[in-house]
Amino acid sequence: MAVRYWPEMEVMHRPAAASPPSSQVEVGSRGRTAGRTTSQGMESGPRAREGIETAKGAAASVRLRPVRSFVLREGRLTAGQGRAFHQLWPQFGLDWGPGTAIELDRLFGNPRPVVLEIGFGNGESLAEMAERDPGRNWLGVEVHRPGIGHLLLEIERRALRNLRVMRRDATEVLAEGIAPAALDAVQLFFPDPWPKRRHHKRRLLNPHLLPILGRAIRPGGTFHAATDWEPYAQEMLEMLEAASDLFDNAAGQGRFAPRPALRPLTKFERRGERLGHRVRDLVFRRR
Repeated sequence: MAVRYWPEMEVMHRPAAASPPSSQVEVGSRGRTAGRTTSQGMESGPRAREGIETAKGAAASVRLRPVRSFVLREGRLTAGQGRAFHQLWPQFGLDWGPGTAIELDRLFGNPRPVVLEIGFGNGESLAEMAERDPGRNWLGVEVHRPGIGHLLLEIERRALRNLRVMRRDATEVLAEGIAPAALDAVQLFFPDPWPKRRHHKRRLLNPHLLPILGRAIRPGGTFHAATDWEPYAQEMLEMLEAASDLFDNAAGQGRFAPRPALRPLTKFERRGERLGHRVRDLVFRRR
């Protein structure tokens, strides 16, 4: 049986509607049209209304195009990573499409609590956490193929059976693939801070994501984030504390949490420490 190779990311994009024929909307130098005109030189009647609705539909298509928190810029896979996709993906990877519920018990073969990590990078810290905590299942969601290939090799090297991998936009997975209150925890470590003001809209943790997290995490479960970008840390703290109907700050009002022992030091954290960046952990409990 042929093995399915890694699927390309689906892009949520609606193609703009085609422009109406020029004979319907063409306006002459004196405001005359192929149809009936108004005193302002604009066409009226069914054909004009059709053109307006078409233009509105095209504009709505542009407005609804989602803003991604990531940009797919990646190098080539190593030979080992390529082998991992061919040989290990069928066992540890999950092919999924929006609108399909993920049966977590079936995916892992048991009903243990599930932790979902958003954007695991090269996956080494996620593999280490799964190895340290075999009593829970771990689901990593990432979009970059080299990191996924590296994690698949780590799963093989450590002989892990409680870790699965997806290559999708994590927001889509949480919103459309995870049943309500199905997750024990969600982790978001060192997301891109998008430091330029014009790029702040790309930050992954935003008011739109909070109710999606609240829906997916069980009451008493946790959302754990970490960043070495102080302005982003402060923004996260204020945003999460403002969502007091969904989350409580486990460290106390206005406070960051100490790094939990389960979270290993990541390469981003070590690099941040070398640059003098203070790492902030935020642990919030679902109400």
